[in-house]
This record gives sequence, structure tokens and C-alpha cells, in this order.
Amino acid sequence: MIKRNLLVIGLAVLLSACGFQLRGTGTTDLALKELDLSARDAYGDTVTQLRQMLVSSGVKVYNGAPYKLILTDQQESQRILSYAGAGRTGEYQLSTVLSYDIRGQGNLPLLNDKLEVQKVFIHDGNNLVGSDQEAADARKEMRRELVQRMMLRLQQFTPAQLDQLQQTAEAKAKAEAAALEAAQKAEANTPRQSPIDLPRQ
Repeated sequence: MIKRNLLVIGLAVLLSACGFQLRGTGTTDLALKELDLSARDAYGDTVTQLRQMLVSSGVKVYNGAPYKLILTDQQESQRILSYAGAGRTGEYQLSTVLSYDIRGQGNLPLLNDKLEVQKVFIHDGNNLVGSDQEAADARKEMRRELVQRMMLRLQQFTPAQLDQLQQTAEAKAKAEAAALEAAQKAEANTPRQSPIDLPRQ
């Protein structure tokens, strides 16, 4: 018995040393320790679950944080994959696309991207209540997967990458400001043509 316990402990140590983690266990280590999170649907399920996941991972979520994650849009769609005759049973595919922006200091845009998840469920025309429940469960699972994917996406950012994105955004903003100023000066220095006085008849 003791040998078996030692073997299990030894295997667990080896797996953890290799970076292996069971799905849904462990903590998500993020370089973003402070984050301003907002969404078009401020009280929607996706943003609420994401906020809870961030807080449980040690991220301080508050307005005015140095970095801002904005869930700009969430589109859901449904299509029929297959259709089976008189019983009106068929396979349906649900898709959800979540678009988001990440903004840095000075509210400068650092990145905009999107995540997409899909789920297939069976619709049974003879069991509408059961089919509706299966569709609702599929949507719930898709939201959970979206949140997990967003956490993984955020986990990929290192402090160096965030600094680089911030520097790139600042350089772009300066270049755009300089171009705008040059265009305004050129317009101001361009002589304006005076109206032509036409001879009176």
C-alpha cells in the first residue's frame, strides 16, 4: 500500500515537473495583474463569468486599470447540419463569435481579435422541451469555453510583449498626430483664392 502511494506521488511530481495539468485545475498565471473589463452587454453572462475567472486568478479588475479588455461584440448563429425526415430530427450547429479589443495606457489600442466556438446538438421534433434544454446546455458550455479561451489568450501575454505593444501603439499615435499637424499646416499655408468679381451687366 505504501509502495503504491509512493508510486502515485512520484508520478504526480513527474507530471507536474513536465508542466502537465489536469483540465480545470491549477491557477492561471497572468502577466496582466490589473485589468479594466467592459462589454457592450455589461451584465451579460460572458463578461460576468470572465470577471469571476479573472478575480479568482488573482487579477485586480477595476475601472481605470492600466490595461483594458473590451468585449466589443458577441454574435450567435445557428444552422442545420443534417435533417432526418418525418420525425423532424436533425443536427444543429451553434456558433458564437466574440470580438474584443485590448487597450493600453492612454487608452491606446494594442490589439483587436476574435474568438469562435462551435457546438453541435440534436434537435428532436418529437421532444421539443428536451431539445430546447439541450440547446440551452450547449450555449452554456460554449460560454464557458469562450471564457476559458480568453483566459488562455490573456495568459500568453508576457510583460515584454505588453511593453512592446504599448511602444508600438505610442509610436503609431505620434506618427498620426504628426501627419495630422503637417496636413493642417499645409492647409493653413495654402493661399486661398479670393472670390472673382464679375462685371455688372
